[in-house]
Amino acid sequence: MEATAKATYVRITPRKVQIVLDLIRNQPVEKAQAILKYTPKSACEPLLKLLNSAIANATNNHDMDATRLFVAEAMLGSGPTLKRMRARAKGSSTRINKKTSHITLVLREAE
Repeated sequence: MEATAKATYVRITPRKVQIVLDLIRNQPVEKAQAILKYTPKSACEPLLKLLNSAIANATNNHDMDATRLFVAEAMLGSGPTLKRMRARAKGSSTRINKKTSHITLVLREAE
């Protein structure tokens, strides 16, 4: 039995999110929450919300015990890139790429 939660179009680059996802993968839920709460990275705030949503899905929808849950899978995909322009010298411009992420967390009960 597993519970999932997805966050799509999160306005953080996948490269920054991957660093934090590697920290919480295969960790118990309590430890993962502590890691996300005290790690000074910008990706921790949306990941903590996503983890809490996955815990709520597990307890309410699948009747799983919250104390025995662990982060079984933490998948990351890149979403669409927002293309913006910045003015440069002599009337020219350069492109700014604002990247987005799709994040999926899967929780399972430990045996």
